[in-house]
Amino acid sequence: MDAKVEDPACGMALEPLAPGLDEADNPEMGAMKRRFFVCLALTLPLLLVVMGGRTLGIHGSVGVWAQFALSTPVVLWGGWPFFRRAWSSIVSRSLNMYTLVALGAGAAYLYSVVALLFPGLLPRSFLGHGGIPEVYFESSAVIITLVLLGQVLELRARSRTGKAVRELLRLAPRTARVIRDDGVEMDLPLDRVVAGDLLRVRPGEKIPVDGRVVEGASAVDEAMVTGEAMPVEKSAGSQVTGGTLNGAGGFIMKAEKVGTDTLLARIVQMVSEAQRSRAPIQRLVDRVASWFVPAVIAVALAAFVAWSLVGPEPRSVYALAAAIAVLIIACPCALGLATPMSIMVGMGRGARAGVLIRNAEALERLEKVDTLVVDKTGTLTEGKPVLTAVQSFGEWTGSEMLRLAASLEQGSGHALASAVVAEALDRGLVLSRAADFRSVPGKGVTGVVDGHRVAVGGSGLLGEAERSSDDLLAEAAHELRRAGRSVMLVSIDGAPAGILGVEDPIRDSARMAVAELHRQGIRVIMLTGDNRTTAAIVANQLGIDAVEAEVSPESKGDFIGRLRREGKVVAMTGDGVNDAPALARADVGIAMGTGTDIAIQSAGVTLIGGDLRGVVRAIKLGRHTMRNIRQNLFFAFVYNTLGVPIAAGVLYPGLGLLLNPMIASAAMTFSSVSVIANALRLRKVDL
Repeated sequence: MDAKVEDPACGMALEPLAPGLDEADNPEMGAMKRRFFVCLALTLPLLLVVMGGRTLGIHGSVGVWAQFALSTPVVLWGGWPFFRRAWSSIVSRSLNMYTLVALGAGAAYLYSVVALLFPGLLPRSFLGHGGIPEVYFESSAVIITLVLLGQVLELRARSRTGKAVRELLRLAPRTARVIRDDGVEMDLPLDRVVAGDLLRVRPGEKIPVDGRVVEGASAVDEAMVTGEAMPVEKSAGSQVTGGTLNGAGGFIMKAEKVGTDTLLARIVQMVSEAQRSRAPIQRLVDRVASWFVPAVIAVALAAFVAWSLVGPEPRSVYALAAAIAVLIIACPCALGLATPMSIMVGMGRGARAGVLIRNAEALERLEKVDTLVVDKTGTLTEGKPVLTAVQSFGEWTGSEMLRLAASLEQGSGHALASAVVAEALDRGLVLSRAADFRSVPGKGVTGVVDGHRVAVGGSGLLGEAERSSDDLLAEAAHELRRAGRSVMLVSIDGAPAGILGVEDPIRDSARMAVAELHRQGIRVIMLTGDNRTTAAIVANQLGIDAVEAEVSPESKGDFIGRLRREGKVVAMTGDGVNDAPALARADVGIAMGTGTDIAIQSAGVTLIGGDLRGVVRAIKLGRHTMRNIRQNLFFAFVYNTLGVPIAAGVLYPGLGLLLNPMIASAAMTFSSVSVIANALRLRKVDL
């Protein structure tokens, strides 16, 4: 027997707790889209009948019946989910936006049906030209259609949150090559690998699980974990992480953590939990609705009772008309536009400035950010190694030493080798073909170029050649490392020939961005998996307030959580898989558009082109948009709120004034126009 899944109190659809690899269709999204497009197709001609009916020859009773025919399916079919959610909110005593929508749209529609079918029940002042009462079918239809549009946009944003988790899951290979006790090797699904298994990792393959190298050596791209573009040398005894990419060497590893215990699995879980914990987009409106709805109901009931007791004859008719007038004037047409219009215009303004906003939650949080946590590689720096230092020794010139080293490095796939080759080509050097090329994993490369035995790599590769040299080479290498560069030693024909320094350049825009953030009173903290020396050098050059270095992906998320527990409103910028948990856990995650899809999907904001100055623009946009939303909420409520007591009849005893529903409708229209006009001002805001 299938279990029935009840809707939660908020009325929204439930989401699965366990992340999956396949992207399932969202039935609620499809249903809402169908309802929206059908209702839009009926509401547009309905508005045409109302505004231009006399010109079209559709007026009088014919026009009213046409409005009834067009609005009925919109309200009864299109608005059914909102009426159901409103009922749930009443049962659960958790009044929200849906309560207000159902109340306003339902009152407008029911009043109009009564006016159409039983016009004699209404006071004479409610009758228009020719004795035909005013009806408000279009108000109820427009409200339902606008709220449906908001639902479609919200469901689309929610469906995107699962993409980050699916991208993370795809990082792990589907199978692993297991070596059995008898030496037989076979490919098995990843879920059949157990701790203690010996696994063979071949060149270019992804490492299947977390473990330790027991035989062989290679360079592994661990950008997923550390964010660093430089591959890390691995040999017997080294730890390796599932999902990272093996380089040119091969090795045998022992599985230590499998399944949900792997680092990648824990990252997936953290991202999934952080995304589910985010508040609904419309919670600001719901907070307002939580007190506005009962207040409106109370006023409508009070008006009905007062008119029933002391009103003129026929008392019951006046009592009903006053109560309905209160509900109509409180109809949340402008309220339904207040937040979506500002968000829509604000997102468009941000896109033109290179700032892509995923949802209203991100904009709301951006306004309050007081701490910015930035990743180093790919955020403050370019994320691409560049050869910046060439120092030769002995008889070799810098250009000739670089030419021989680059000629040899053409056969290597290492990121540092690519930087050496690129610099040599930029200098116009003509490279030769290397013979007897040999790659020594964890050490470097050797070979013969133009008759010279050349070696490029670390100190372990040069051996006696380095030990026989004077202190000049060691001192030069030390200075380069202190400056944050990775050092490569070069020997030619067994003698030290020079050193090459590779670094990750700081982005040109980073200094200006950090300075502007400081002017806005925002504290900037660097959070990186890189070594402390390099991180401190970059932070010092940029004037960053604090540094947390050599941090794992899990620790990044914990650090963000610690800041938030201290009361900080934290924005986090990053561009790699290792940043995904922190991006998802921060109040606002800001991903560089030049980074990985996972980082982008985990973040609420994406900066096109990866310019850190976009963070400044994003924060300004958040502040302007939230100010605009608060203004819109004022416009959405002020006219209707002022009209509610008049609709209830407080001016009737002294002035004999009873608010005609036509005036109530005009107040709603004016508040909606005010909301739209105010939201459009965001198009010209200076970022």
